[in-house]
Amino acid sequence: MKLLLVEDETDLLTEMEEYLSQQDYRCEKASTFATAEEKISLYDYECIVLDISLPDGNGLRLLDLIRKHHPSTGILIVSAKDSLRDKLEGLNLGADDYITKPFHLEELNARVNALIRRKVFKGNARIDVDGLCILTEAQEVYYEDRLINVTRKEYQLLLYFVINQNRVVSRQSIAEHIWGDHFDLADNYDSVYVHVNNLRKKIQIATGKDLIKSVYGVGYKWMRAS
Repeated sequence: MKLLLVEDETDLLTEMEEYLSQQDYRCEKASTFATAEEKISLYDYECIVLDISLPDGNGLRLLDLIRKHHPSTGILIVSAKDSLRDKLEGLNLGADDYITKPFHLEELNARVNALIRRKVFKGNARIDVDGLCILTEAQEVYYEDRLINVTRKEYQLLLYFVINQNRVVSRQSIAEHIWGDHFDLADNYDSVYVHVNNLRKKIQIATGKDLIKSVYGVGYKWMRAS
């Protein structure tokens, strides 16, 4: 799952990124209103952790932008303000949850996890699609009770395809989803091809179905089995 962390406190931002990355989230960072605004306009995220107080703007103003571009994205407001008014204002503007500083990173992770399950997976910890059973908490994939051994990136890819069923996803969008801000480290899309091809083969061997189709010159598409 891909997260955007919007926070102007450098140490806290680093701590959140390191901790949530260890929980297998792909994290991108923004420490200013302007940076957050640019990222929200350009990229998709499953969840945005949003600080209200930013040095160059009010984080609440970003809520309208998020809801305009990404109506299904989960929004968790983070603020040092512990007033009912601030909380209600954020929730009324479209936030899904609210956490007050200081907080434990374990609590932040639990809230992000619950929010994603509720928004993306409709509250389910289990996803059934085309005979596959995906256990989101254990991060395991089964077919007819047989475990399919997938790598971490293959698991992230599988979820991305399932979320975008019957849509063509470009190689660039896959790369941004899997590598996030670190995508520039890759010289080309060879890594995308390798990971997609490996996942495709594992699913085909396990199920006998070729569910990931190549779309020439564009990317890939998860095709529901008939």
